[in-house]
Amino acid sequence: MRLALSQFNVAAPQHITGFVARIAALADEAKSGGADLLMLPEYAAMALAGAVIRTPNITAELEYVTTQAEVLLKSMQRIAVASQIYLLGGTLPMRDVDGKFRNRAPFISPAGKLAFQDKQTMTRFEAEQWGISPGAAPQVFATAHGKIGVSICYDAEFPMHVRAQVNAGAELILVPSCTDSIAGFNRVRLSARARAVENQCIVATCPLVGFAPWSGTIDENHGYAGVYGPPDKYFPESGILVRGGMDEAELVFADIDLSAVAQVRRNGGVLNHRDWPDVIPPCPVTQLT
Repeated sequence: MRLALSQFNVAAPQHITGFVARIAALADEAKSGGADLLMLPEYAAMALAGAVIRTPNITAELEYVTTQAEVLLKSMQRIAVASQIYLLGGTLPMRDVDGKFRNRAPFISPAGKLAFQDKQTMTRFEAEQWGISPGAAPQVFATAHGKIGVSICYDAEFPMHVRAQVNAGAELILVPSCTDSIAGFNRVRLSARARAVENQCIVATCPLVGFAPWSGTIDENHGYAGVYGPPDKYFPESGILVRGGMDEAELVFADIDLSAVAQVRRNGGVLNHRDWPDVIPPCPVTQLT
């Protein structure tokens, strides 16, 4: 299976048509490069607000992007069908019937079938300034290439979110991210690598990059895409399959072999996946003072 990970720059489009054309061009480039799946980063859709927003205004940016969500989703469905590629369309804020905003990742098949993974755990910025609410529980998507989980940015920092997906059969975890500091990028990167070790699976990260001084939501973005496995048999000793260039707007390709996941889980130097404790034991405190 070949992945294409878009280190998506936050450059403001002139209009939604131009934004959609940019995603279509990425899908064409990914398909031309032999990719089976294209992943965009968390909050890639917020760049769309730059078509109408000139100065930072979180409320106005959220309102505009949510009003364009259905048009954008239908456009991404057409792109997936036209390019015959699986498309993880980053994430976009959507307003639910309860009136609350949720951060939602659309996952689209080459036939145009659309499903979603919500972000469950909000960062302080999302909860306290954006007003984004926790979404639905983790799930797994059955594709022609195997079962895939999506763990959005901060969610990947919590082992049980990914473990639920692994227990449901996921061998590949996609982590779209948006981090406004090198520290934030490293938290996601190191967490993704830990998830790959403890679950003996493959984890692919994909960040938003660049600067948007007009925006209150995606003003500064850092990182690089990476694909990680357990440092063990059938994988590189470093655990790093591929990584992109820091803060560069580029498409990063990675060839992955999901059969290696089954092999390392069966015959690895260690068997983290098997040895994961089903029950967390009590931890008594021993007084030493």
